[in-house]
Amino acid sequence: MTQFGMAVPAALILVSLSIPSAGQTTDDTAASLNYVAPIQAPAQVSAQSAGPRQLTPEELADILMARKEYREAAFSYKKLADQNPTNPVYWNKLGIALHQQSELSGALKFYQQAVKVNPKYADAQNNIGTIWYQRKKYGKAVRAYERAIKLRSDMAVLYSNLGYAYFGEKKYEESIASFRHALALDPQLFEHSSHGGSLLQDRSVSDRGRFYFLLAKSFAETGNFERSLVYLRKAKEEGFASMNDVKTDPSFSAVLKLPETQELLAPKAPDSTLP
Repeated sequence: MTQFGMAVPAALILVSLSIPSAGQTTDDTAASLNYVAPIQAPAQVSAQSAGPRQLTPEELADILMARKEYREAAFSYKKLADQNPTNPVYWNKLGIALHQQSELSGALKFYQQAVKVNPKYADAQNNIGTIWYQRKKYGKAVRAYERAIKLRSDMAVLYSNLGYAYFGEKKYEESIASFRHALALDPQLFEHSSHGGSLLQDRSVSDRGRFYFLLAKSFAETGNFERSLVYLRKAKEEGFASMNDVKTDPSFSAVLKLPETQELLAPKAPDSTLP
């Protein structure tokens, strides 16, 4: 029996890109979900909140998601999916509502259902990748993200997710190549703070120092020296042991000429207050 109300993973981001309405796609098959108890849509989510136009059931469910009322949103999306079993958007949104409650098995089931209904639905393929990433099955995550990229090669977030997965596998060259591609598509990718949509991104990493260093290198290679310095500082703050690689890596040749970089790499002066 599926439970609700667990904590949301801190690094799980719902990306507001490619947000289709449920009426855009069709195909076949359905799935089922057992809930603890039927949940009524909250009375305070009134159709009148949008003025004279009555909100659709999908819009009401999206409001619940925006309010982080994920259990209620899941009930609403499940009802919509049962009523429209050939539409992958509802299955994907149902998966997201469960995913945001850390119900990874249930979320994976419905992402896969969305893909079964529409194998060309890149959003669900991507979200399957985030499940494997959170489970530290990085190879499976890579393959899921690559499938999504074959469907939507214009979406920066997909390359970013792929970069995280390669980083998890310790394939750092592949990781930086993916981040470089993501930044070429969207130079402001890592500045976004998204709260709604149909794509998920997990930005959690273990070796944060090395990760920030790779991001700094990616920004340096795209000519964004300001952001490169930001992530070099973060790498240093995390205690990254190979900061001096900046001096020998050709990717940092232009950044190295900046006085801010020289100051950042300068040995720490001894504390004169010590006896």
